[in-house]
Amino acid sequence: MHPRNPHLSRYDFKQLTQSCPELGSHVFINKFGDESIDFANPASVKLLNQALLKSFYQIEWWDIPANYLCPPIPGRADYLHFVADLLATSNAQRIPKGKAVRVLDIGVGANCVYPLIGQHEYGWTFIGSDIDEGAIKSGANILAHNPKLKEHLELRLQPKPNAIFQGIIKPNELIDLSVCNPPFHASAQEAAAGSERKQKNLGLKKDVLNFGGKSHELWVEGGEKAFVLKMIKESVAVASQCLWFTTLVSKKENLPDLERALHQSKAFEVRILDMTQGQKVSRILAWTFQDDNQQKAWAKKRWI
Repeated sequence: MHPRNPHLSRYDFKQLTQSCPELGSHVFINKFGDESIDFANPASVKLLNQALLKSFYQIEWWDIPANYLCPPIPGRADYLHFVADLLATSNAQRIPKGKAVRVLDIGVGANCVYPLIGQHEYGWTFIGSDIDEGAIKSGANILAHNPKLKEHLELRLQPKPNAIFQGIIKPNELIDLSVCNPPFHASAQEAAAGSERKQKNLGLKKDVLNFGGKSHELWVEGGEKAFVLKMIKESVAVASQCLWFTTLVSKKENLPDLERALHQSKAFEVRILDMTQGQKVSRILAWTFQDDNQQKAWAKKRWI
């Protein structure tokens, strides 16, 4: 994990249950003699997220509707700390902080986790886009219960379900960074098979998922690679409006085709940022169309 990630060590359930007393009834001693929860229990996982968000990020209230994605907080925090370092490379190695930094979260989901963490850690403002009205309503509910966050997050419903940047980034609007967790699977059948494997590994009963996820959160035609290729294609049209485009890439075998597409799109710089969480390895694909001088000018105009 990133060295600034506050979740480097094991969960401190004593601290977490102080933040969220309801979590206490879900904590038990596992076979290794350590405190833990049943990660196969959706209610336990959601309470853990509530406790983490309150304890580490001062989010007083957080909830999501049934069947929406309940993301692991440590991994989401890791992504943001890595891309904060990425922005620093355009700013004389200083991480830009404060409201002036605008981040577009593509597929903000019902959970709004990236904006919640990013606002607390760096003071950034976010635009959260999603094609799902239920997700946008859930995000609005989170904001209603956390009024101090309202000036840090604007929710936008994507009017074109097959578009990514189109219809979201307004003419002449500047975005410093985009982040995204693209749908992983290529079909509903593949998503179902992946869910069954996860259920088996976690000891879940059939049709019960601890992390949940609506269909559009889990799969898209062509899978992760097709989604990111579309993102790359659309990024060309807003190349001058966003400093760094980034996305999570879970499947390493997709990288050669994605890098080839970026080269063909004439991206000035492409970076691959490796992230490791336990035995899980993933990576962030990042690209910019701004050359070194343009990056420095961008930083000077917006952050200094």
